[in-house]
Amino acid sequence: PGTGRAAQAAFHGTRARIYGTRDVMGVEVGGALKNVMAIACGISDGLRLGTNARAALITRGLAEIQRLGVALGGQADTFTGLTGLGDLVLTATGELSRNRQVGIAIGQGRTLDDILAGGMTAEGVRCARAALVLGQRHGLDLPITDAVCGVLFDGVAPPQAVAALLARDPRDE
Repeated sequence: PGTGRAAQAAFHGTRARIYGTRDVMGVEVGGALKNVMAIACGISDGLRLGTNARAALITRGLAEIQRLGVALGGQADTFTGLTGLGDLVLTATGELSRNRQVGIAIGQGRTLDDILAGGMTAEGVRCARAALVLGQRHGLDLPITDAVCGVLFDGVAPPQAVAALLARDPRDE
């Protein structure tokens, strides 16, 4: 806590407002899984599914991130703050997001090997599989992460992954 307060005091000022937290696990999970959701949003954008589809992926992606984060010991409210929702929105919609760019390229028909061979670094690629394993270990349903893994690693075509997500049984939010 003392180090956090010192960092907050050092960086807080007229150009930045710095918030503190003690939820290290929540920050780490949010920071990692937002990249997976950005790949999903990029795939959606590459398929030209529209902004409503992107909004749905961000919203349900946040629920997925929170589900895993809480299971791993994070605090639920961390995921509705800057390190959760704020970072997710930026990464899933920003033009400079490498993870979103990977998703767009995949949605447009390029292969992951081709994209990565061009020097693109996207943390969400490696994170997706790790998140899915953690989710399975905790008995969690992570459908977006599962769909991203299917596309990235199992040869599932992006339109087929979208169809599988949409075919899931209806439920209350």
